[in-house]
Amino acid sequence: MIKFPKGFLYGTATSATQSEGAGNIDNKSENIWDYWYKIDPYKFYKQVGPGNTTDIYNNYKTDVDLLEETGQNVYRTSINWARLIPDIDGKINQKAVSFYRDYFSRIRKKNITLYINLFHFDLPMYLMDIGGWTNKKTVEAYKDYARKCFELFDDLVDGWFTFNEPIVQVECQYLYGYHYPAEVDPKKAVQAAFNTQLASALAIKSYKEMEFNKKIGIILNLTPAYPRSNNDGDLKAAEMVELINKSSFLDPSVFGKYPEKLIKLIKNEKLTPEYSQEELEIIKENTIDFLGVNYYQPLRVRENPYQYKEDALFMPSKYYLTYDMPGKRMNPYRGWEIYPKALYDIAINIRDNYKNIEWIVSENGMGVENEERFRENGQIKDDYRIDFIKEHLYWLSKAISEGANCKGYQLWTFIDCWSWLNAYKNRYGLVELDLNTGQRKIKKSGQWFKKLSENNGFEL
Repeated sequence: MIKFPKGFLYGTATSATQSEGAGNIDNKSENIWDYWYKIDPYKFYKQVGPGNTTDIYNNYKTDVDLLEETGQNVYRTSINWARLIPDIDGKINQKAVSFYRDYFSRIRKKNITLYINLFHFDLPMYLMDIGGWTNKKTVEAYKDYARKCFELFDDLVDGWFTFNEPIVQVECQYLYGYHYPAEVDPKKAVQAAFNTQLASALAIKSYKEMEFNKKIGIILNLTPAYPRSNNDGDLKAAEMVELINKSSFLDPSVFGKYPEKLIKLIKNEKLTPEYSQEELEIIKENTIDFLGVNYYQPLRVRENPYQYKEDALFMPSKYYLTYDMPGKRMNPYRGWEIYPKALYDIAINIRDNYKNIEWIVSENGMGVENEERFRENGQIKDDYRIDFIKEHLYWLSKAISEGANCKGYQLWTFIDCWSWLNAYKNRYGLVELDLNTGQRKIKKSGQWFKKLSENNGFEL
């Protein structure tokens, strides 16, 4: 029997844009996903956009009952910035306030711990129009938005997060083309990264100045990088991945400063962002209280044996290449490796190198295409998802027994949700969504998850 400490949290996570729907009603304005879908719907799987998604906006009263029916005692979602503040003038949309207050109140009445994330990839279009996260005006707008969220909702919230996976939005917007504006501009990527870290620190500063007393943190995808071999080149490649992808946000969030090696790398590549000493002080003095950790798959890497042209555009692949390890265990639907032990490695790294800061697994999950195949007697029998969760929880439990300061586990996700360019291609939920009717049905994993929570553990 695998048992967890008393008070351990079990639940799910989602985001506003991926779950709420109601994309163009009740005064909500466009965010970057609404706009991108409008101008180029063929980028999205089966041309399904974010306008309707899971439609929690119109179903939250009964959806909250499903949280209880699947045994959840913690839940995380985000606030849709473009719904709460529809215009650059900063005025509050009272219909959004009414929705969020009722939604959050109903969750709290179920005795479910509620974490709210301020930003999950969905920048209002009126801010993208002025340069998005490359513009310091967006940082100021975010600070004002955060303060308004704290004022309006802190009494209903148990903990706050400033950003979800900020390295992802930076890479996807300005290096790899998966988020609008889909540019390839490393200088903009570095500036957006710095501005995002500054915005996170400013939100924390504001929260403390307002004398609220909940914990406030950030959610990072701490994907471990495993070298192909113990050769120096491969070990160096893994070190560089960790520096660029992990330490770039983890170190300033926990310690208040950037690693010297990263500063030197950015300087050598002539990518140093615009910043001031005052901004560095803000980052230094406003570190996180706790950490959300997202983990789905490991990263296998090897050295880059090729010489870059002197005038080549900088890309992280200058310092490492991915490695397709033979015989790796795969989720063939999502194209991701399944490696549960990485969760143990993440936990021990936080314990030993990041002050053993309090943290929670804020996302972990298995996306599967065409789950209809597994329907028996009207229910999706997703034993593969149950096994996936068990294996990850086994390694997490081992880390906790060795002193890791992890307080809970959140699965991605509650009800099958819309997933950016993949739309509804892969399903992740404990609860099935019928896209045609909007009907919800608890999967086998949802019933198992309730028992997991009730028993505070599971039979191995």
